[in-house]
Amino acid sequence: MALPQEFHEIAERVNNWGRWGADDETGTLNLITDEVVREAAAEVRTGRRVPLALPLRQDGVQSGMIPGRVNPLHAMVQINQELFGPGTVACSDDAVTMGLQAGTHWDALAHVSHSGKLYNGRPGHTVTAHKGAEFGGIDKVRHIVSRGVLLDVARARGVDRLAGGHAVAPEDLERAEEFGGVRVRAGDIVLVRTGQVQVYLAGDRHGYGHPSPGLSVRCPEWFHARDVAAVANDTLTFEIFPPEIDDLWLPVHALDLVEMGMPQGQNWNLEELSTACGETCRYAFLLSAMPEPFVGATGTPVAPVAIL
Repeated sequence: MALPQEFHEIAERVNNWGRWGADDETGTLNLITDEVVREAAAEVRTGRRVPLALPLRQDGVQSGMIPGRVNPLHAMVQINQELFGPGTVACSDDAVTMGLQAGTHWDALAHVSHSGKLYNGRPGHTVTAHKGAEFGGIDKVRHIVSRGVLLDVARARGVDRLAGGHAVAPEDLERAEEFGGVRVRAGDIVLVRTGQVQVYLAGDRHGYGHPSPGLSVRCPEWFHARDVAAVANDTLTFEIFPPEIDDLWLPVHALDLVEMGMPQGQNWNLEELSTACGETCRYAFLLSAMPEPFVGATGTPVAPVAIL
C-alpha cells in the first residue's frame, strides 16, 4: 500500500536533505556543535551518574516479533585456559551473537528507507547483504555526547505508565517541558519517558512490545522545529504500536531517519533517571551515548549514561 498524502506532506515539511551538504551521512547530529557540548557540560552539578541501558541477556526484550533480531546468545570460548603453558596466567574469553538492535540501541540513518530512498536522497539499494550500509551506517557516527533532556510524559500526565494506546503528541512533549521546568533547544538529545519499559522489567516481554504507547506521527514536526539532534524512548517500537493511522506502519521511523536524518533510540531504561530528575528537580543533564563503530551496521547497542 502506498504511503498516504498526509505522510508526504509532513515529510516535505521536515525534510533536511542537503541541509548539511549532499554528502552528509550524520544528519541532525551536525547540530551538536562544540558550543552545544560545552554548554551541556555545564549541566553537571553533582556528578551523579545514571545508567540508561537494559542488561544484555538471552531473555531480553526481543520476543520474535521482528525476524532475525535475536536476543544476545552468550557463550564462553575459553575458561581459565593457560595459553602459554602450565603455571602461566590463565584467561577466560567469551563471544556473543545478537541483533545489533536487540537491546538498548541507536538506529542508524540507514536503518529505514521509504519510496526507495534513504536519508539525503541516497538509494535504498546501497544497503547490501555483503557490505551492509554503504551510506549512513552507524560507523559514520563518531560520537554522541550532548545535553540530554528528559521529557517525562507519564509523570507530567500524573501516571506512572502511559496506556498502551496512547500516542505521544507534541502537546504531551510541551506539558512535560513545563512539568520539568526545562525547554528543549537546538542540539539537545530528547529522552521521552512513557513508563512502558516497566512491563518488560516485570517479566512480560510480549506485553512490552504490544500494545505500546509511543510517539505520534505529529512529533517529527515538533522535533524539526526545535532542531533536536536525536530522540530516544523506553519502548520497543519507538512509535505507538499498533499505529495510530490504519495500515501506516513505522511512519515516525521514516520521517525521523529518512527525511530529517535524526537518529532514534529504543529500549532505553528511563526509570532510574525519572526518579533522579524528580529528586533533584532537574530534567537536563550531560548525556553520553557513544555508538559502537560496527562498519556498515544499521544500528548499534549503546550503554548511555546521564550525568547530573
